[in-house]
Order: sequence, then structure tokens, then C-alpha cells
Amino acid sequence: MLRAHRESVIACRRCTTVVGPPVCSPAVMSRIYLVGQAPGPREAARGRPFAHTAGQTLFRWFERLGVDETSFRERVYMAAVLRCFPGKSGSGDRVPRAPEIAVCREWIEAEVALLRPELVVPVGRLAIEQVLGKKPKSLEDVVGQKERVAFHGRSVDCIPLPHPSGLSAWHKIEPGKSLLVRALDIIASHPAWRRTFG
Repeated sequence: MLRAHRESVIACRRCTTVVGPPVCSPAVMSRIYLVGQAPGPREAARGRPFAHTAGQTLFRWFERLGVDETSFRERVYMAAVLRCFPGKSGSGDRVPRAPEIAVCREWIEAEVALLRPELVVPVGRLAIEQVLGKKPKSLEDVVGQKERVAFHGRSVDCIPLPHPSGLSAWHKIEPGKSLLVRALDIIASHPAWRRTFG
């Protein structure tokens, strides 16, 4: 079922405002669901999410927990609010638009139904908003916290992380630096993480 779902995502061409093809995680059955904003301009060519500089930073964070990139990719389902590169806007990537997010929402709904995750890790503001169902006042209000939320019909633990983009200094200076460490500690102590990585 998950492989068929992945093929459907990769075949999608419904949005004319994005730069395809869609990027989709391998068919990894996992109780941990990581969701980012959208792939960057290089992820489609590499066929996997978080495959460039932001991914390097993200995987350095998980290496602090003793999990390297290969192990993480083999055991965690990695998704995104938008599955295609949205294009550029100014010096960075364009933020996905509401109609684009709505199209990709059904992929997330299907993945949650198939995987039944226990731990959801949204990465970056947009993903955090989509998982929490609300816009937090600031990252300081949510990073370093665990919240029980209803996510596409399932009750899950949500532990947000900041976006690892090189354009953002939030996770490099206080209080972001300490809150990131706290968030990683909470992730490492979660039962789903411990069962997945020992």
C-alpha cells in the first residue's frame, strides 16, 4: 500500500505553479513522521527530501542523538507540506500557497492513515502551523515543547524543530540554540524514537 501511495505522489502533476517532479520518501513503515515545508531546487534530481544543505544541518542535529543520515532515512518517514519545489522568491524559496498546500494535504492524510505515527516532527514554521493547526506567536513558544495534537484523525505527539536553512540564524543563537537542544532531548526520550533506534 505504501509503495503504491508513493508511486501516486511521484506521478502527481496537478499544480501548474510549482517546479516538479514531486519528491517523496521511500516506502518506510515508521511510527515517526517528519514533515518539512517543501523540497528545494536540488531534491527532485536526487529523489529524496532534505538532500542538500538544509538536510546536512538537519542530519547533524540527529547525529547528536547517535543516529546518522543513513539510519534515519531507513527508519523514519520523511514528508513535506508541499511535495514539489515551489520556486524562488527573492533570496530564498517561495513559501507554498494555500491551494498548493490543499492539493498535497491528501498525501499527508493517506500517509497518516497508512503509517499511524506516534511521533510527528514538524520542521520549520509552515510545517509547525500545519501540524498544530494554528500559527504560533513565535518559534520560542513551540520549539523545545511536546504537545499532544489531533493530526488528520490521529492523536500524536508533536515535537517541533526550527528550519535548518542556512538563511536562518534562529537555531544558532539564544534562545533558539538552547531550545533546539531541548527539543532534540525530548525527541530522544520519546518511546517511538527509543523503539526505532534503541
